[in-house]
Amino acid sequence: STQVSDVRKYLREFLMDGRVLDAPFAIRWFLVNCLILPNRPKQSAEAYSKIWLEDGSPLILTSKAQQKALSEQVDVPVALGMRYGSPSTEGALQELLDQGVDDVLIVPMYPHYAMSSYETAVVHMMEPVRKLKPDLKTTLLPPFYQDPEYIAALVERARPSLEDGNFDKLVFSFHGIPQRFAERGDPYPQQCRESAEAIAKRLELMPEQWLMTYQSRFGREPWLQPYTDKTLEQMGRDGFKTLDLVCPGFAVDCLETLEEISVENAHLFQQAGGAELRYIGALNDEPGHVAALAQVLESDG
Repeated sequence: STQVSDVRKYLREFLMDGRVLDAPFAIRWFLVNCLILPNRPKQSAEAYSKIWLEDGSPLILTSKAQQKALSEQVDVPVALGMRYGSPSTEGALQELLDQGVDDVLIVPMYPHYAMSSYETAVVHMMEPVRKLKPDLKTTLLPPFYQDPEYIAALVERARPSLEDGNFDKLVFSFHGIPQRFAERGDPYPQQCRESAEAIAKRLELMPEQWLMTYQSRFGREPWLQPYTDKTLEQMGRDGFKTLDLVCPGFAVDCLETLEEISVENAHLFQQAGGAELRYIGALNDEPGHVAALAQVLESDG
């Protein structure tokens, strides 16, 4: 829902997650409830309304389509759960248990490991396991940022936009994390770099034809750099006219790609002098992506 009250409920759950906002509980509670929630839900609701579809959230609708397509390619039940909001992970697990499942492969839909994404999804998933069936056998799919099938799917997704050579540079934009997370050992930036390098190599791009940036920073502390928005602004001022941009860390298009990149950042680039920012959509439920997921599951599950 794009109702402010519903967005507020979501943001409260999201930002009170200690792996997302890792301040001590009392400080986190004050920041979220006294400084963020009074104004942020309205701003976020307006952003969501720009991408909302007639049938609902693009993230939910595409994830369900992805689930359906994947279930048709593998011979086991496939359930969908979200870390925040609904459909819940507990509901997804109960759906599988009702079908007599006693061995579950958990697939965090994050190609790269980060405490604030992959780790929190796994920890959250194990809570209903302990609650509903503590003796359930579970297997965890590790981050698949270097998996050949995943890389190949991204290459084929990007290739049509680049074949005519009518672009100044390809930008890889990954979701950011606070710089201090990386400084204390989070492997996320290195994994992002390895994915980008593998994709660029398969696309036969020269080093000067592509670059990496990080988007979606939050708060005032330093996050991983270079920042996507600042980089695009500078490139517009520097005379770049046509940029292609891909977000390899997003399995499904969502607010961060459809609104932040395709609307906000495209506007920033054009205002600074650029002509066109061409967003290359996420893999979503495209056949190549679903086939890649099925192959990853078969090899690891």
